[in-house]
Order: sequence, then C-alpha cells, then structure tokens
Amino acid sequence: MIRLLARRLAWAVFVIWAVTSIAFVVNNVLPSDPARMIAGPQARPGDVARIRKQLGLEQPLGQQYGSFLRRLVHTGPTTVAPDDKEHANCATFGPIHLDLGRSYQQRRPVVVVLGERLPRTLWLAAAAMLAQVLLGVATGVFAAVRRNTVWDHLAVGGSLLGISAPTFLLGLGLQFLFAHELRWLPLDGYGLTFADHAVCVVLPALTLGIFGAAFYTRLVRDEMIGLMKRDYVRTARAKGLPEWKVITRHALRNALMPLVTVIGLDLGALVGGAIVTETLFRWPGIGALSVTALLDRDGPVIMGTVLLTSTAIVLSNVAVDLMYAALDPRVRK
Repeated sequence: MIRLLARRLAWAVFVIWAVTSIAFVVNNVLPSDPARMIAGPQARPGDVARIRKQLGLEQPLGQQYGSFLRRLVHTGPTTVAPDDKEHANCATFGPIHLDLGRSYQQRRPVVVVLGERLPRTLWLAAAAMLAQVLLGVATGVFAAVRRNTVWDHLAVGGSLLGISAPTFLLGLGLQFLFAHELRWLPLDGYGLTFADHAVCVVLPALTLGIFGAAFYTRLVRDEMIGLMKRDYVRTARAKGLPEWKVITRHALRNALMPLVTVIGLDLGALVGGAIVTETLFRWPGIGALSVTALLDRDGPVIMGTVLLTSTAIVLSNVAVDLMYAALDPRVRK
C-alpha cells in the first residue's frame, strides 16, 4: 500500500505539473494584453510598456515559464517579515513557500485571494456532496428494492429528468419556488454570520445535489439489482437475517465500489468551483473567481485557480484508490 501510494503521489505531481504548464502556455499565447487591461483603454503607449516591463511580460515565453516555476515552490524564511517584499506574495509552510504572484486587478497576493474563496467553495462542495449522496443512494436503493413497480418507474423517470435538466434551470426553479413564492430561503448571496452561510448554502447545494443525485440513482439502482441476485445475498437471507441488514451490509456495500469513483471525481470538480451555480447564486467561491479572472485576463489568478482545481481532482483520485482498499479487502491483498 505504501508503494502504491508513492506511485500515485508521483503520478499526481506529474499531472499537476502538466496541467499547469499547458494552462501557462495557453494563458500567455492568447491575443490579449493584460498590461493594456490594467492601464485602461485610454492609457498612453509608454505607460502600457512600463506596466508590461514591471510584470515581466516583455520576456520570451520560456524565460517567463522558468521564472514562474522557480517562484511557484521555493524555500525561504519560516516567518516572513512585513517589509520583506521578496516573499510578500508567498504562503509559507515552514521553510517551503508557495508563490502564485500578485493579482493584476485586485493588487493582492493570489494566495490571499484563493485563501478567502476556498473555504466558501469547500462549504458549498461539502453540502452539495452530502445532498448528492443521501438523495442518490437512498433513491437508488429504494428503486432497486421496488423494482418494476410504479415507485421504480418514478425514480428512474425523475433521475432521467434530473440528468437532462441544466443546472441553471434547476437553480432558477428552486429560486422561484423557495425564495420567491414560499420565501423560506434567500434568493442568493453568502451572508455575514455562520447562520447566514448555513441558510444561503441550501439552494445552491440542492441545485448541485439534485443534478448529481440523478446520476447516482441510476448507478446504485443498476448495481443493486445485479447484486441482489448473487449467491451471498441469498445465503444471507437463508440464514434469517432481516431484509434491511441484507440490503445494507451485503448488497449496498458492494454497490458503493463504482460509486466511490464517481464521488471522488465529483468532489474534486466541486472543490475546483461550480462555475454556473456559483454565478447564478452569487456565491463568492472559486468558480465565480475563475470567471472574473478570465474576463479580466488576470493571469496570476487564472493560474492559481487552475493549479487549485487540478490539485483537488488529482488528490481526490488518490483518495478514491485508498477508499477501494477500505471497502474491498481484495484490493489490499
């Protein structure tokens, strides 16, 4: 298991480097001028050239890439002094420094900007994943147990509708019902207190949860139908175990194996930011930040969001591999 984990982590580092490198090249070859956007449309050519030189944009692409890699992860003092301009943009992890540069538009270190947005996205991702798993697994098991009944047809039809409907349409429907008509929940926003955050997260989490649960329902239902016919399930029934124990302990546990893969990928994507949902509900997370950075051509923030998203997805895949070992003893052997 240690060797397996080491290989997975080494591959994860390579994938993150590859994705970040591709994003860096694409971001720098696009036909737009960040210096012009910073200076404004009425700025003089001399001012634009000065800003371009300050940002290092006049250097060849290879030299810019080398500077980016050297600055990205480096060593430095454990504690950064307030007047230390060399490490002012760094996030410190002991002697290891992470430097994503300074936002062109916000004039702040990118690590600070991401540090403000990441907890909000994690809060939304956790709530959405909880909704997806609870709704999807419960509905899938119910449909499998009630196979070929009207309840099964309703569950399958509802899941097909949930998969087909775009997330923005689900979000608008929930806003209209719970915020406009019933006035139970706020329309959008994030709030100021923890209680506000807990209330405001309900609608965007449900939007993501319903969309994801629709797929989980079909997956769990199909797996459960096949597993309920296995010999070990019939043996468990023959021993006199209650039906709920047969379903949960013998069938559902094995049905979770393919579901774990999907959950890992979905969780990584949610941590990277649900762009449509965060924009619709004005949720100040990573997804909304990435949209703003793309529109403003804020290169450091774009690279920061790409690095964060790719890291979240890769680490979630590593976690999935470890979950396999926890769920299936054959993997450990």
